[in-house]
Amino acid sequence: MTVSQASLASSVIDPLRAAFGQYATGVGVVTAISADGSPAGMTINSLTSVSLDPPLVLWCLQRSSARFSVFAGARYFGVSILAAHQERLARRFAARHPAPFRGLAWSRGAHGVPLLPGTLGQLVCRAVRQADGGDHLIIIGAPVDGEVTGGRPPLVFFGGRYHSALPAARPARPPTMLPARRSAG
Repeated sequence: MTVSQASLASSVIDPLRAAFGQYATGVGVVTAISADGSPAGMTINSLTSVSLDPPLVLWCLQRSSARFSVFAGARYFGVSILAAHQERLARRFAARHPAPFRGLAWSRGAHGVPLLPGTLGQLVCRAVRQADGGDHLIIIGAPVDGEVTGGRPPLVFFGGRYHSALPAARPARPPTMLPARRSAG
């Protein structure tokens, strides 16, 4: 890459990163079983609903990820949607931890997919398609099982940091006026 190409790339990428840093996203851990049968996982903030009919979701896998071969070859994957109190899990699965599941409570969902407890929701998906996304591989899945527990604030990623998203305060409603009673008469 020449200096001018590097400058052009930087002039496009830097504002793009800055803009998307202002876009809050949810945080999840995507999981799968590796070829040797061990659980694999990584933190994502790229989970998106693609379609409701048929139900489809997608997430993006960085091609340079140490776990690329596990997820690119997985027939099924799980997604555990993290609650605000689970920032440590997000950090654990975002790091290059050699065995992120070691010493951690988890369960096997449908098709043996690893799932994390205490999350806001979980999906098990069958990988149905992959698409080129430049330095990422776009993985599209059809949910085959899931659970939503909710009831707590979600963990979000914004401005390069984790945050808790609390529901916006609703303005007080004006009192409801009952219709005046008509006198019988």
